[in-house]
Amino acid sequence: MGKILIIDDDVQVCETIESLIARAGHEGVSAYNLKDGLSKVSGGDFDVVFLDISLPDGNGLDYLQRVKDSSGAPEVIILTGKGDADGAELAIQGGAWDFLVKPSSIKQISLSMRRALEFHNEKQNKAQCVALNLDNIVGRSVEIKSSYDLVAHASGSDANVLVNGETGTGKELFARTIHDNSKRADNNFVVVDCASLTETLVESTLFGHKRGAFTGAQADRKGLIPLADKGTLFLDEVGEMPLAVQKSFLRVLQERTYRPVGENREFKSDFRLIAATNRDLEAMVKRGEFRQDLLYRIQTIHIHLPALRDREGDIRELTNFHLSRLSDRYKVPPKVASSDFYDVLNNYDWPGNVRQLFNVVEQAFVAAGAGNTIYGMHLSDALRIKMAQSNLRKKGRTGGSDVLDKQVSTVSEKTDSPSAELQPALSSAFSTLYSGDLPSLKIFKGMAEKRYLEELQTRYPGDVAEILKVSGLSRSHFYALLKKHEIKD
Repeated sequence: MGKILIIDDDVQVCETIESLIARAGHEGVSAYNLKDGLSKVSGGDFDVVFLDISLPDGNGLDYLQRVKDSSGAPEVIILTGKGDADGAELAIQGGAWDFLVKPSSIKQISLSMRRALEFHNEKQNKAQCVALNLDNIVGRSVEIKSSYDLVAHASGSDANVLVNGETGTGKELFARTIHDNSKRADNNFVVVDCASLTETLVESTLFGHKRGAFTGAQADRKGLIPLADKGTLFLDEVGEMPLAVQKSFLRVLQERTYRPVGENREFKSDFRLIAATNRDLEAMVKRGEFRQDLLYRIQTIHIHLPALRDREGDIRELTNFHLSRLSDRYKVPPKVASSDFYDVLNNYDWPGNVRQLFNVVEQAFVAAGAGNTIYGMHLSDALRIKMAQSNLRKKGRTGGSDVLDKQVSTVSEKTDSPSAELQPALSSAFSTLYSGDLPSLKIFKGMAEKRYLEELQTRYPGDVAEILKVSGLSRSHFYALLKKHEIKD
């Protein structure tokens, strides 16, 4: 028997779905606003949640991830009162199971609910059978946890995997984790540095060669592909692979066969492929820099790793994890980081991501010497200056206040501070919003967001392209915000 929650302010919709749930032999519960719905989600393990978008106290899409991350990890079926392609895009990108437009037929609702329950039960059973080892992956943020399900999915299959993310986000670590949790864990994990592959050496490097095959081939050499037989072949920075090499590799990937240089026979290699890149391969395909057929082959499962600056709350956990490893490596008593050390770390953008963070932590660890506590002063002067400048730019952008939501700021927190010409506009907006008694911070954020959207439409009437350029919003996010605040397009 499944446990299902309906969060919808339409009593008739709730009663209809509750009736369907009861007839199917499951338990149904209703909530008529977000506050009550979120309270019920946090207090019970639900298998499926029907979540309306337009609710009296907020937009359901804004809380989609929170519902999915609740204790029961339910499948979420989004409900909306009218067709909304952009809302559907946001829902699917957020991991919703289905997107239903009200009024939907009884058959459609029942079918979606049944399939969601079947999927949820199968997923739960697999999770109980396979204990995923994530010992070396650290983080509890929503952003990084969204990758864990894909790691589990990839570990339980033999499908090709593409891992992408900025430099230093841990792409090879995730690839090794997939290998270590797969049925190939007892065999080789072979790394191919695609940036070092050249047209003249690619065949010898990947396939191997026989003695005397060319000048300098004084002995037989086994290539990387035969070494990966029964194991995993990891293509590191696959976006750097030259086009001619891509063509050679495509056939190997399709047939799983290779021929060493100087050999007249072909051999088979049963390898599993995982590729990684920090580049936008789809954009490279459009520019003719990467083969489209190869891209299709390598991304059966696609895992995107978020940048460290987007992983809210993970810096402290990553720092503690690395400090523990450093104590073991240097064979010294454990060291702890002071609050001012974390303050400095948390106010930096980390362009080098986790790799840069670990290097910085190790430098401070060494600088602390025999001391048991690491302070901000133990960081290098150059880094402290960069972090201080970054912090000052952030404060300059917000005028020392945190009341503006990231989504309504005219400039990103990661870019240059606003020019002097923007200051009068900001001051005017503040004076309007601050008139009368101060509202709660949440209400103020909503007011500021709505006012900003209205100003965008006033300045650039009908020019969506310019609005998206100025605001930094995606098209789907922009339309979702208009709907949230009931602003006409």
